[in-house]
Amino acid sequence: MDYEYAPLRLPANVDRLTATAQLVIQAEFAGWELARVQLFRDGTRKVLLRRPVTRSPQPSFSY
Repeated sequence: MDYEYAPLRLPANVDRLTATAQLVIQAEFAGWELARVQLFRDGTRKVLLRRPVTRSPQPSFSY
C-alpha cells in the first residue's frame, strides 16, 4: 500500500493534551494516522502523519 506523508513540528509550548486534540482532529476529518513522533530535549515534537494514497480508477476506452 502506498502512503502520503505530512510532517508536522509542534512547538514546546503545546502541551500533550492539546497536541493529542490536534492530531485527533486531523485523523477524524482528513484521514491521517500517526506514523511517528519524536520528542526533543527542548520540548518540541516532530510528528509524521500518513494516509493511504487513493488512486482514481483508470478510464477505460472502447472503440
